[in-house]
Amino acid sequence: MFILHITNRLYVKSEGMIMPDVYRALGDSTRRRILSMLKQGDKTQKEIVEAFNISQPAIKKHLNVLLEEGIISESLNGKYRIYSLNLITLQNAYREMLQFIGELLDDQIVSLKNYVEKGEFRDEDD
Repeated sequence: MFILHITNRLYVKSEGMIMPDVYRALGDSTRRRILSMLKQGDKTQKEIVEAFNISQPAIKKHLNVLLEEGIISESLNGKYRIYSLNLITLQNAYREMLQFIGELLDDQIVSLKNYVEKGEFRDEDD
């Protein structure tokens, strides 16, 4: 796994796929609330704005982060912007995070096993 910088945004490339920066997308409580709303079904921008006590431009900035990371999609229906969850992107990101966390834990378990069995501690540089 390596880090790839494209237009000042951080992407993680793993097994030939460029994954969104899910931490950026989910790192804000407003964006998490927007995702929870979209979990219930597609919403217009107006519906999303009305659910918050912040300005429309502020909500639009949050929506743009989610759009940039591919977590949601936007479509036009007449004069209305409709937002939807991109479930495939979320599922892929979830699998990537589980794999990453699993690899971290595996290293810790090996270190603990070596320590307990042999009194050896594996150095991070090994």
